[in-house]
Amino acid sequence: MKVKLGRVFRFGDNIDTDVIIPARYLNLTEPSELAAHCMEDADREFVNKVRAGDVIVAGKNFGCGSSREHAPKAIKAAGVSLVIAESFARIFYRNAINIGLPIVECAAAAEIAEGDVISADFDAGVIYDETTGKSFAAAPFPPYIKDIIASGGLLEMLCGKEGNK
Repeated sequence: MKVKLGRVFRFGDNIDTDVIIPARYLNLTEPSELAAHCMEDADREFVNKVRAGDVIVAGKNFGCGSSREHAPKAIKAAGVSLVIAESFARIFYRNAINIGLPIVECAAAAEIAEGDVISADFDAGVIYDETTGKSFAAAPFPPYIKDIIASGGLLEMLCGKEGNK
């Protein structure tokens, strides 16, 4: 099923977890507090511009660096509905899925421009650039990952909404 998401915010290669949420904010634990500082070292106005449903598109090795869950939590809490990158650091990929943030590897990420509007069909594995009319193949989520994302994260899937407290 095709779902309209939002506008694209573009970032380059090797966006590490310290850029996603700077280490000076790691004492924060509330997702909304983390969201207030999301991507601020890459784009100081990101948190003022991003809206619920928007999409981050990046190059290679997105989420490299430390293994903390703060980074995908900050992105999700900022309202980002999907991260598309040419590749992800493996630990970031797993942390994102664990907290219920959809992320998709797509070799054509370089063709999607800042400000474009994106739709996706996660079942078919297709990303649609509504601005240009192009579509891009991406691997569809396996059923167990769809279940984790639909539940809001791994703990929520296993223990219910109260399992994360």
